[in-house]
Amino acid sequence: MSGHAARGSRDVSGAEAANDEIQFERRGALGLVTLDRPKALNALSLGMIGALHAQLDAWASDAGIIRVAIRGAGGRAFCAGGDIRHIHACGQAGRFDEVFAFWQAEYRLVARMQRYEKPIVALIEGVVMGGGVGISLHGAHRVASETYVFAMPEVGIGLFPDVGMTYALPRLPGRVGTYLALTGSRVGPGDALALGLATAYAPARDFAAILDRLAQGGPIAAALETGAARPPTGPLVAERGLINDAFAADDVADILRRLDGAAASGSTFAAETAAVMRTRCPTSLCIAREQMRRGLNLDFADAVLTEYRLVTRLMRGHDFFEGVRAVLIDKDGRPDWRPATLEAVDHAAVAAAFGPSEAPEPRFA
Repeated sequence: MSGHAARGSRDVSGAEAANDEIQFERRGALGLVTLDRPKALNALSLGMIGALHAQLDAWASDAGIIRVAIRGAGGRAFCAGGDIRHIHACGQAGRFDEVFAFWQAEYRLVARMQRYEKPIVALIEGVVMGGGVGISLHGAHRVASETYVFAMPEVGIGLFPDVGMTYALPRLPGRVGTYLALTGSRVGPGDALALGLATAYAPARDFAAILDRLAQGGPIAAALETGAARPPTGPLVAERGLINDAFAADDVADILRRLDGAAASGSTFAAETAAVMRTRCPTSLCIAREQMRRGLNLDFADAVLTEYRLVTRLMRGHDFFEGVRAVLIDKDGRPDWRPATLEAVDHAAVAAAFGPSEAPEPRFA
């Protein structure tokens, strides 16, 4: 959807605290959510998260609403993630209660959407990253437009792929999920469809007509059908064999060795992948590799609880705040990771970060 979100007739029942950052409309049988913070690429604020959760709860018990659609305003992004700048500012000021409140609210919302009683259709135009993936990927229908760009780039800011990615990424075909977790690489619409990140394709110009059909209450599959040609696949499909081999390795160092070997044999893709990984936070790489190992044996609620344990521990450390500074605030691209090398990462500490907290823990079921 290009341009500013249409206000239409707003139904704010259950979400009276909603503001101009997020809009809710009733359109026939459809509950429509518009993320309306285009200047911030529709990044999720705590207010948006709370309002969306409350509105979903209200629509869940509303017999007149049989499906929900979610879109982003502005045309550049569906949602570029959570409000990382705000989290960074709170942490730097020592306001950790606010930091943890954000993560807990975001993870509760993601878990709610994953088990939502009614079908959720995400209409994705532009960038979908981080928290934007969390509020779209776990729904039954993800419609990619021609400008769709998926990424989970958290290892580049001293974090890890969260919002349910501990569950979702290991379940992608082969070792593609591990590749995405450890590189943060971007995925276009063709590869997204081939891998199951997206379930349908439609040009963004057709999103308005799709919403009209969804509002009429007929079958969702028919509402999403536009007759548009499927976009071509890209490097993730072309390099599946190399990805499956290299990212099956037990640890990050061995993954890099396999990539270096393929690069020495002439693979530009392997060389570029290894180079990208060597710019990422070493501790984050080790955490993400362990996530991908554990995730297949976790249900969704336990996967999100695992992420909450990890994130609350990382918020007390150095790398996240340094990564956000280097990438988003100062933008110098020179993060001072601690430790700075894979060899210096404390693997016992990484394993311990996955364990239960001594404090009472939230439930995400």
